[in-house]
Amino acid sequence: MKRPLRTLFYGMHHEHAPGKMQTLRKLKDDFEVVAVADDTPRGAPWFHDDGFDASDCNVVSEAEALSLEDIDVVFVEVANRDLIEVASVFAERGVAMHCDKPCGESMEPYRTVVERCRGKNVPFQIGYMYRGNPALQWLWKFVAGGGLGEVRFIEADMNHNYQAEGYAEYLSTFKGGILYNLGCHLVDTVLPMVRGRLVDVHSHIDVMRGAAFIRFEGTDVLIRAAAEMPGSILCRRLRVDGTKGTADLCPIERFDGRNLVLKLSIGGEERSIDFGVQADRYAPQLVDLAAIVRGEKANDQDYDRDLRTHEVTLRVCGL
Repeated sequence: MKRPLRTLFYGMHHEHAPGKMQTLRKLKDDFEVVAVADDTPRGAPWFHDDGFDASDCNVVSEAEALSLEDIDVVFVEVANRDLIEVASVFAERGVAMHCDKPCGESMEPYRTVVERCRGKNVPFQIGYMYRGNPALQWLWKFVAGGGLGEVRFIEADMNHNYQAEGYAEYLSTFKGGILYNLGCHLVDTVLPMVRGRLVDVHSHIDVMRGAAFIRFEGTDVLIRAAAEMPGSILCRRLRVDGTKGTADLCPIERFDGRNLVLKLSIGGEERSIDFGVQADRYAPQLVDLAAIVRGEKANDQDYDRDLRTHEVTLRVCGL
């Protein structure tokens, strides 16, 4: 019988922290959360309106969390501005991590953490939430195999309908506004499908809405993000146009009990690929991390992809 990993959940104030904790509660064979570090004294500027349920958690101070021994994996879930600062501590110690996004408003602190983890062959999994999406995993392989021919244009949007008080003020603390907070997911989604090096970026940046036109040598990309949009995650869309056909995924993910469906139009013929009902956004990525930490599979993290995602995200945000 496999042993669940001794897990430190560091922080409660990232937007994804409530959802990540809910997932970990389901994955008890893989993770045992031995402590949750309370980052409230950091003065997080915004609190997710879902709230963080710590009712069954061993909540400790950050100082107590840093003194814990025999920790197998750390989840870094502090507010965005503090993520890389905390991650650097555990990278230095050589502890496996799942760290939420985005990865800071400059490149070098993040690069330092990545290279420390790479040098120690320690997984440093970033919480790009679409990486476990079965439709996208299939599409990335399909595109890599030439299924759409040469990808010429990609359009992706990631609107939402947050109404939490203080959210706009929170986003205003970042130069890229909502493109910094959400755009990194879209950049991570499109990069496996673009052709050639980055050529140019033209961005329109506002606190609550933003768009960027990104030109690679062989592929043009348009990404958009906006708050206060009806439809929430069900209006998020990805369209990929290649010389052989088009792929359309709308919504990009869904958790309403209906099947996730990718539509293809190739050679004048249309077909749909049904990926069934999505049960959990985070579980596939976290189960994979557990297998790496336990040594059941090799560490297959693509550190270079992670660095490139952040480099392009910073360009999109004018940083």
